Amino acid sequence: MISCIQENFVISTDKSLLDLEMIYNFLKESYWAKNRTYNQVLESIQNSICFGLYEDNKQIGFARVITDTSVFAYLADVFILPSHQNRGLVKFLLETIFKNKKLKTISSWMLVTKDAQALYQKFGFVEFPFPERVMLKKP
Repeated sequence: MISCIQENFVISTDKSLLDLEMIYNFLKESYWAKNRTYNQVLESIQNSICFGLYEDNKQIGFARVITDTSVFAYLADVFILPSHQNRGLVKFLLETIFKNKKLKTISSWMLVTKDAQALYQKFGFVEFPFPERVMLKKP
């Protein structure tokens, strides 16, 4: 349970603090997770390192990392509630994730985004150099 504090905002990896209903309700409206069931959201949280962003004990942001905690990590489900966007909070959340002790040895990070390339480029992400090598299996 790692906590990071900035002004009135706290980031924690304590899953017991997560507002599961809020996370599910946000994700089911997102372009990337709109078809996930509540149980899929719960299971994905159980099997990831999760970061909750809170203001006055109310969750306002979320991100999760799927990882072996050694060499590879996939950043997923990053969001800040619309009421709190454009205040630098996603930067605070991402900085906290990348400084996390459990994730320090990760040499390869991956993510997929439709519209936030400029944000992630600020954190060192680049377009995949060899897209012809990447494969995807879907049911």
